[in-house]
Amino acid sequence: MLTMLKNEFTLWEELLASLSEKQIIAPKLPSDLSIKDVIAHLWLWQQRSIERLEAALQNREPAFPGWPEGLDPESEDDVDRVNAWIHATCQDKPWPSVYRDWREGFLQFMELAEAIPEKDLLEAGKYPWMEGGALALVLWGAYDHHHEEHLEPLLAWLHASKR
Repeated sequence: MLTMLKNEFTLWEELLASLSEKQIIAPKLPSDLSIKDVIAHLWLWQQRSIERLEAALQNREPAFPGWPEGLDPESEDDVDRVNAWIHATCQDKPWPSVYRDWREGFLQFMELAEAIPEKDLLEAGKYPWMEGGALALVLWGAYDHHHEEHLEPLLAWLHASKR
């Protein structure tokens, strides 16, 4: 799983390096978002995954500060509202800041994952706040969110539009 995450990070780094800032900040994706918006979205969700890994390492419950009152990011019913909040929160942030935050967060996430013993990552039910699941699900979720939900569709769109 860590190898997959490292490879995913490399794919994103290569993609972002191949684009100009103008291409990154232009709201041209089918959703009328920019690539910058997608990276900001990934970064803010990434903060929840980082908190889970930190909580595991410190043997405590995760605390998710900074999320709006009344929105439950754990609820499928609130995902669209949470994503709208993320967009509103990050839309005016300059691209270099968005990129730096995402990059540092991804590297921190991988560093934390490497610090957790494999048996602790794989043991279902070890962390009660994982509701019976193994902590490795956090790693899988991060990979899936970056790759399946965002990188693959973005690459397909870029290929179809020839950038």
